[in-house]
Amino acid sequence: MSSHQFAVASPPTDAISALKFSPDPDSTRIVVSSWDKNVYLYDLRDENGTVGEGKLLQKFEHRAPVLDVCFGDNENEIYTAGLDWDVRKIDLNTSGQTVLSSHEAGVRNVVYSPEHKLIISASWDSTLHVHRPDAGTSSAPAIIPLPSKPFSISLTATKLVVAMASRSLHIFDLKALALFTAQAESESTDGNKVEVEPWQRRESSLKFMTRCVACMPDDAGYASSSIEGRVAVEWFDPSPESQARKYAFKCHRQTAEDGVDVVYPVNALAFHPVHGTFASGGGDGVVALWDGIAKRRIRQYQKYPSSVAALGFSGNGKYLAIGISPGFEDGQDDVPEGVVKIFVRELGETEAKGKGVK
Repeated sequence: MSSHQFAVASPPTDAISALKFSPDPDSTRIVVSSWDKNVYLYDLRDENGTVGEGKLLQKFEHRAPVLDVCFGDNENEIYTAGLDWDVRKIDLNTSGQTVLSSHEAGVRNVVYSPEHKLIISASWDSTLHVHRPDAGTSSAPAIIPLPSKPFSISLTATKLVVAMASRSLHIFDLKALALFTAQAESESTDGNKVEVEPWQRRESSLKFMTRCVACMPDDAGYASSSIEGRVAVEWFDPSPESQARKYAFKCHRQTAEDGVDVVYPVNALAFHPVHGTFASGGGDGVVALWDGIAKRRIRQYQKYPSSVAALGFSGNGKYLAIGISPGFEDGQDDVPEGVVKIFVRELGETEAKGKGVK
């Protein structure tokens, strides 16, 4: 099967901040958060069950731009984070919104751990809030101070990676976080602030500010990207042999007519859930697929009309969603009508396979 691409109907009206597929491998539902203060729920299938431009199922208005969104335990609940400082749970069956907690500044990220039943939010107030959704809305989250402002977070079945300012990374053990959260709820002291030691503290391999971090689906490590056209691949295993495998490479650069490299930020990273390869999206409007083990680029797609803001693979790995919207590199403060788009690629069977995979 060769790949083909389509644009999703009724995209957001302002810049896209995040997009996520449903955790159900057979689902074609996707949620998208935007600076237009809304979260959008789409299904890529139309009324006849055909995957195409799909349809907008629901739209949820917020009080301020929404910076992140994720599905919860199933595809009928989502969690949102944004510039209203709130972390919200939305029940898609009833359209009801519940505020789980409020930070003291904008909330940059929200992720859900199905293994530990935790919602974790990271805010520019330099804290993580760790929530147990099943504990009810009356219980306050555990609050974990961070040494600096978080820019991106990602998790595996056992670890949470927090990429922050000052090129610092903290890796937390999720089992420990779950225990601390339960303990904080039972004691409910000092506003639930808990000092949790990270499993590891690291300095980024990249010299410039981290833009995105994404964990490998096999729980072995993570990739991170910077504003300066580079991606680093690292492993959790602290042994010298494993740490010697880490590396970084240049990408999302274009050579200008005068021979000088124009360097773009790498805004988005996403791992393929089946093959373990990953996609990168840059301010140059380019999406590339990489084999992190073989250290090779698998393919590069045609240039999109504006900056790639977000990427996500479907649970079964058959689809790659690409959110594009003008970024700072496009030199536009106001987003013109019709330039924000969500493209979905239906991938060929071997399209995202690594170089060494038969």
